[in-house]
Amino acid sequence: MEQKGDLLTVREDVRVLDATIRDGGLVNDFYFSDEFIKALYEMNVKAGIDYMEFGYKASKEQFDVNKFGKWKFCNDDDIREVVGENNTKLKLSIMADVGRCDYKEDIHERSDSPLDMIRVATYINTMPQAIAMIEDANKKGYETTCNIMAISNAQEADVKYALEMLGKSPVDAIYIVDSYGSLYPEQIRRISDMYLSTTEKYGKKIGMHAHNNQQCAFANTIESLAVGVSYLDATVCGMGRGAGNCALEALVGFLKNPEYRLDPILKFMEKYMVEMKQKSVWGYDIPYLLTGLTDQHPRTAIAAVKDEDTKYLDFYNMLLDRD
Repeated sequence: MEQKGDLLTVREDVRVLDATIRDGGLVNDFYFSDEFIKALYEMNVKAGIDYMEFGYKASKEQFDVNKFGKWKFCNDDDIREVVGENNTKLKLSIMADVGRCDYKEDIHERSDSPLDMIRVATYINTMPQAIAMIEDANKKGYETTCNIMAISNAQEADVKYALEMLGKSPVDAIYIVDSYGSLYPEQIRRISDMYLSTTEKYGKKIGMHAHNNQQCAFANTIESLAVGVSYLDATVCGMGRGAGNCALEALVGFLKNPEYRLDPILKFMEKYMVEMKQKSVWGYDIPYLLTGLTDQHPRTAIAAVKDEDTKYLDFYNMLLDRD
């Protein structure tokens, strides 16, 4: 695992993706104001961010459109209302979950869409469906990524097999996803090396999507970067489900590429995120730490935080299934 670059150099292969709407939308059911979305888009353009993820391309047959904001579904026309022709360097993406979208109908030809990249989210056991979605998006002209979720609960042999499958697919980048925020930098270094070494012969890029249950999201992101991971996800103020994500402002502050600028992010935070944090709850809390320590889905922690349950030992005992 050779070090790739150092603290004073610029890695030209690095791409930063802002996932504030998509992961942050899991906090507020995607009810963002039009003003917020427009300002976030303009922030990303000014800050030199490479990709902006607008949200999900969720199935309207499976999800009630009256119970979610429009960025759960990301209609092309809604995106165009924000970006116009998007005559900027910023590329636009959405996420499509295996089994939760109608990708053949709802993801249109690239030539007819404002989007540039489709990100397919999958678990190990649904890899064949994920590859079918990747192939469909590729044929339609999009860049693609595959985000393999919950790898902390997967067998290493299964992960390697999935990487080989993806290596033979047309996917452009494959993401390490610490879904439960249970991994530490030392583990991320080994996992990053496995992803990189397994897919090197296929010429694939590797990405990192970290959660902050144990306050390691930023550390894990830059640790993966150090060994060669190049696609880096982050959100403004770390906004995201439960404990949240790697903070965009921290990542941009760390990267030495002069194309990335921190000032527009800070200005956006002052105007919008201070108020947002008063309305919505996310970020590190003890229940998230405990689900991270036990490598479990944060749904129980989300409920505990929502209920302001501070019986931490009882919660820990419940996670361990001990009386």
